[in-house]
Amino acid sequence: MRRILLPGLFFIFVFTIGFTQPAENDTNTWDFGKVQDSGGIVKHVFLLQNDSSVDLNVNGTNASCGCTVVEIDKKVILPRETASLQVKFDPKGYSGKITQYVYVDTDNKNTPIYKFTIKADVVKDSLIKIK
Repeated sequence: MRRILLPGLFFIFVFTIGFTQPAENDTNTWDFGKVQDSGGIVKHVFLLQNDSSVDLNVNGTNASCGCTVVEIDKKVILPRETASLQVKFDPKGYSGKITQYVYVDTDNKNTPIYKFTIKADVVKDSLIKIK
């Protein structure tokens, strides 16, 4: 029995490890936490670093929803430099847990599109208890 059980458990362990998804990069994700639906626009600035030895050209940016606006401060990021990516999310009309994505399209052959994630738990004003 032991001869069958141990190899079986080993197989399950290796199979599970080999096919698990990598965790999201924390620097590419921002959680606003609880926000009021009528509380106005919330903002966060992500940093996009060019770790290569050549210029990184930004072809454009877009968001997964019209409720999210993205602006980048540089169209060309020199080697070892960083660009600021300001993301604004308008929670008006939403409720519950929200996840939106922002994409930066570049000329990087290995990673042509950089993905950033914002999250929020949008609550109605009447549901927020003032302490």
